[in-house]
Amino acid sequence: MPPLERDAPKLYRRAMDAVTPRKPDFSRFRRVTVKVGSSLLVARGASTPRTGWLKTLVGDVAELRSAGAEVMVVSSGAIALGRGVLGLPPGALKLEDSQAAAAVGQIALARLWAETLAERGIVAGQVLLTLRDTEERRRYLNARATMGRLLAMGAVPVVNENDTVATSEIRYGDNDRLAARVAAMAGADLLVLFSDVAGLYDSPPHENPAARLIPVVERLSPEIEAMAGGPASEFARGGMRTKLEAARIAVAGGVHMVIADGRGDHPLASVARGGDSTWFLAPSNPVAARKAFIGGSLEPKGVVHVDSGAARALAAGKSLLPAGVVRVEGEFQRGDCVVLRDGAGRDLGRGLVAYDAAKARRICGVKSADIEAVLGAPGRAEMIHRDDMALAAGA
Repeated sequence: MPPLERDAPKLYRRAMDAVTPRKPDFSRFRRVTVKVGSSLLVARGASTPRTGWLKTLVGDVAELRSAGAEVMVVSSGAIALGRGVLGLPPGALKLEDSQAAAAVGQIALARLWAETLAERGIVAGQVLLTLRDTEERRRYLNARATMGRLLAMGAVPVVNENDTVATSEIRYGDNDRLAARVAAMAGADLLVLFSDVAGLYDSPPHENPAARLIPVVERLSPEIEAMAGGPASEFARGGMRTKLEAARIAVAGGVHMVIADGRGDHPLASVARGGDSTWFLAPSNPVAARKAFIGGSLEPKGVVHVDSGAARALAAGKSLLPAGVVRVEGEFQRGDCVVLRDGAGRDLGRGLVAYDAAKARRICGVKSADIEAVLGAPGRAEMIHRDDMALAAGA
């Protein structure tokens, strides 16, 4: 008997210390990221899309939007679709073949989502990312702004890894982690990872018929992580281990995450009804988690001095506009962390600045409407957006 199966009862009892029996109310979530894997979107062995199933998922998306929620999609499937068009054999592909399959399949994948969403009157916006886009500050801010704008305009961003240029990124599990990073980047409060299993079991269910599904995980303990297995399907890159890595990323960003079996029709509706799944609970909301990260985890690269009017506006929860900036110190790039300081020399907090130091100096005291005239190109209205700011207590 494998060690994990033999120790399953003990692991399960210890894991229950990190489990709470209550699932969150699905209707409370206002910005939802849905991750769809290749094994769900593409028919196994045929490399053709499961259009009927996708229509039911998009129906769920439409219902969620009609209830007032915003929805983003992280979709795999480009390589799986492209390999069928190109007649590539089953099994692992060489890097250059994976990139070629992605180049062909991405066109089909984008069309599939665009046409299926359009049937429900929903506009799709394609966003291609690599993991590096979620790690490098400037690229992170650009991607975050684009997705935020698409959501504000009523579109559904459809995100996929840019496999045509990815190198080491083309490996098992990246879209699970990418989905978690995207959810945190976009300020989602829920990430739904659809898989071909119902969630996290206390032992591998394909090996142990008596394996028990863990409904809710309040804390990612070592015992919980020990239950993860490996990849199980032909097209899937990830196994439960990568999904737990995704959960760690998500909850650190204030995003609740749920793993559910997406193979049946209307999978989102099934999750909303409380169907079999595993929920991973975040200890805080996305805004609080982001502000905690800005306030305590980033090294400041400069100082932005503000006038008394701007200080009052910040205390009232407003963004910092260039008109309220007196001067800046230091050399920083767009997206770097800077200290906010008032005229009396008090530190008001920290924030992620929307301009590099050279441009920030040029627009000190300038009204937002005049930024383009000063810089010669359009710029952001805020020097530091309120969502990118963590104020000190009492500021």
